[in-house]
Amino acid sequence: MHDDDRALLEDDALSIPLESYESATDSASGQLGISSIKRRCKDGKLGEIQDPPQTVKLPSDVPDACQSSYLHLSDPPYENYFTSDCSGASQVVVTTPLADSDLKIISPRLLIAWPAGNSGIVAYFSPENGVNGSLSLSLVNDTGTDRALHPLISGVGGVLLLNSSAILDLAILGSIRTIREFVEGPSTLSPKIQDAIKVRQLPDGGVQLSRVWLDGTTETFLTMHSSGRGSISIHNGQPHFIAGAYVFNAWHNYPQLDQLGTTELINPGSRSLVSQNRDEVDSLAFLSYSSKVLAGAWRFLTYFGRDSLVSLLLLQPVLSEGDGGAVEAILGAAIERINSEDGSVCHEETIGDYALYLNEQQGIESTDPQCDYKMIDTDFLLPIALNEYFVKSAVGRSRQEIFFARRASFLSANRGMPYGDLVLATAEKIMKLTADFEQSPVQDNLIRLTRGQTVGQWRDSPNGLGGGRIPYDVNAALAPAALRAVASLSDSGVFLSHPEWDATASRRATFWEDNTLPFFQVNITAEGARDLVDKYVNVTGFPGTVDTSDLESPVVFHGLALNGKGDQPIVKVMNTDDCFRLFFLNSTNQVQLSTFLSQAADNILRPFPLGLSTPVGLVVANPAYGSGTVDVKRFTESAYHGTVVWSWQLAMMAAGLERQLDRCNHEQLTYCADAPLRNRVIRAYNHLWDLIGANREHLSSEVWSWIYKDGDFQYTPLGALPPPEGQSPVGS
Repeated sequence: MHDDDRALLEDDALSIPLESYESATDSASGQLGISSIKRRCKDGKLGEIQDPPQTVKLPSDVPDACQSSYLHLSDPPYENYFTSDCSGASQVVVTTPLADSDLKIISPRLLIAWPAGNSGIVAYFSPENGVNGSLSLSLVNDTGTDRALHPLISGVGGVLLLNSSAILDLAILGSIRTIREFVEGPSTLSPKIQDAIKVRQLPDGGVQLSRVWLDGTTETFLTMHSSGRGSISIHNGQPHFIAGAYVFNAWHNYPQLDQLGTTELINPGSRSLVSQNRDEVDSLAFLSYSSKVLAGAWRFLTYFGRDSLVSLLLLQPVLSEGDGGAVEAILGAAIERINSEDGSVCHEETIGDYALYLNEQQGIESTDPQCDYKMIDTDFLLPIALNEYFVKSAVGRSRQEIFFARRASFLSANRGMPYGDLVLATAEKIMKLTADFEQSPVQDNLIRLTRGQTVGQWRDSPNGLGGGRIPYDVNAALAPAALRAVASLSDSGVFLSHPEWDATASRRATFWEDNTLPFFQVNITAEGARDLVDKYVNVTGFPGTVDTSDLESPVVFHGLALNGKGDQPIVKVMNTDDCFRLFFLNSTNQVQLSTFLSQAADNILRPFPLGLSTPVGLVVANPAYGSGTVDVKRFTESAYHGTVVWSWQLAMMAAGLERQLDRCNHEQLTYCADAPLRNRVIRAYNHLWDLIGANREHLSSEVWSWIYKDGDFQYTPLGALPPPEGQSPVGS
């Protein structure tokens, strides 16, 4: 689903992943925090509790009349700074190792990232004395202000303080994708890109790094000057600095995006949030533009289908609607990038310098963007989101005809096609994929990862699904929810060429909803569960105190996926993906609903490794019961989708439980009349909010982890931990 933001609004899911971790994945997230409004169940009711060029190029200052926003978020060893105004948006990340940092993965670094062109700069520094860990970098506030950055036209400037002499060892200028792949991968770079970087001594003693992009036109610049009278020396192409303060300016000339201001982003009924949660709204605005909403800064900072659609679904009550609003920006971006040939929805776009690089690798001379279609979950999220707006929103209903008549313009293959035709292609794909299971409900007819791919949904790191091929969330939640949405959209007149979908998709949705869940159910006796947890503790060396006598009843959960490695029928890893079914489906199968809610509540309430709960949040995966089906050492507290906490999963779990509890106010459900069960669900809901409240200062991160110290779980950025053996770090 990709770093940091602050807790935002009720039911918001996706936070700006800022600088906060280093572990490998193909994922993105832009999770926007959780809620600043706490909800509690009381008496059974829900209620609120509250260079090539030879001339020296200089950046341009922003006109005085242009209002700017500024945000500083600290997550040591990372300091994240954001600034944006009418001339552009910039993120600056300063990394300085802490006393206990792993110096193999944390090193002094200045990083600048721009949404425009998905571009940026990274500069790695080393201490000239050669003593790793001795060099410290920090930004200095402008005189008389509390801001460490000032915006430039298409760039940013500031003052970088070095505590000792340093060498700028390596710089990368151009695409965020190039920087990300260097940080996450084997640290290799294309000579064609790196050899184009020019390092020049400026007449005033400063230095300038510059690079012309592969298009031969766009340029990126970084200049640094001593704030004193000294000059910066260059030896063997590497700038050398003495201890002191240095003024830096970074800019480029790629066309800027049209950013949505806070009043354009938030709907009129929720404008009070702008003043009440200014930092949170500014964080969201940094990623929000009239043509798309971006996934997490800095590592992704471009369109990601899953992330933007989940953001919409969780934030819709507060987002602006209508022409020029945030909701239609998100939906329009997803539709623009649909593969018109088969209806697949784009997972990630590639634009700017990296798009040209990929095109060249394929023998194509073009700057056209590319799209990655390997994720299977995004196809199902799109109709769900469309239905929420164009059927359930009064503004959306009034905009339906105009919106679907729009003509695509982003991808050359889609240019001129009406939005309605592109959405129809996705709906037809969903109807085709789900038809066989309704006729013959066997495992072979469930939805699986694309052939040749090891990832396909939000757990998109190499071991995210434990080697499974048939994911739980897609089959037991997203597919039936998408079918329900197709039926509803058909009924409202969106799919005029398929009037039969009103009935057929609705019937099929119920069939999938009722018949997919049993495939994934894991039921372990209390005795067997105790033995498995004991074995897990011994194998992993888990340092905490574990009382398996608390396991007095069978442990029930739904495995991550089917068809695991080594012909394992099911990947028996307890997980938080129940949140999808809680949030997207209102099951009417009474027995199944009661059983499902019972196990979901139990797993939230049980402490890890018996269940999912830790003082720092719910871990998204618990492999304690997976002996024989997975390698538990690949699901660790340093793995991207291991025993770690994801903010948007907390948000969706809370929102899903709230929806199911609220149903008791207007539906006659068996579980609502079962006082012990309902009270246990309420306890789980309240416990979840207690965890959210206790970790509010960390909700700005997409994902975080823990260390066990002084007899308890303690928060740590995921990037502060070395990745599991055989896995690469993800850039932070």
